[in-house]
Amino acid sequence: MQQYQFEKIYSQMKKEFGKIRHGEEDFHAMTLFPIEGNLLKTHRQNPASNSRRLREAIALALFDIKSYYTGEEISVDKFRDENNQKLEHAILMAFDPFTNEELRITLTEQTEIDLADRTILHDYYKEPIICLLRIKESVDTWEKQMGANGYFDFLENYMGHEIRGDKMEFSVMLPAKDMD
Repeated sequence: MQQYQFEKIYSQMKKEFGKIRHGEEDFHAMTLFPIEGNLLKTHRQNPASNSRRLREAIALALFDIKSYYTGEEISVDKFRDENNQKLEHAILMAFDPFTNEELRITLTEQTEIDLADRTILHDYYKEPIICLLRIKESVDTWEKQMGANGYFDFLENYMGHEIRGDKMEFSVMLPAKDMD
């Protein structure tokens, strides 16, 4: 895979899943906040995991997700390094049951989600995918305005006071139980 093909994942996912429009971010806060909190915690521990590495980490996470719901093996290891891999892990810990064991247990015990069903996985990952695409747009914007750490400077100013500790958090919307 060449760099061009690696970066094409953003447009492919946007075409397949859509995107969050500006001003609609609050409707997606339950997914965005854990991802962004995990990213900020990771950046604080490892400043070399900066906004530029985050752009790569988002692409890596999107390829991980795509491989889950398609079953396709996608070789992206040549794009992975220590700094973007830490951010990739932080992203996936927020919503991915294949990365976060605690989340997997929660999903399997409290829902009827079949993690082996690719159609269900496709639907499950829609929300995280559109949130990652929105974060990528934000990374691009803040990096242009503020440099290599622009996105993390923005996050620190916007929500840094709310982010404590180093435990990776996750969020999941559980289906409502019938009230009959």
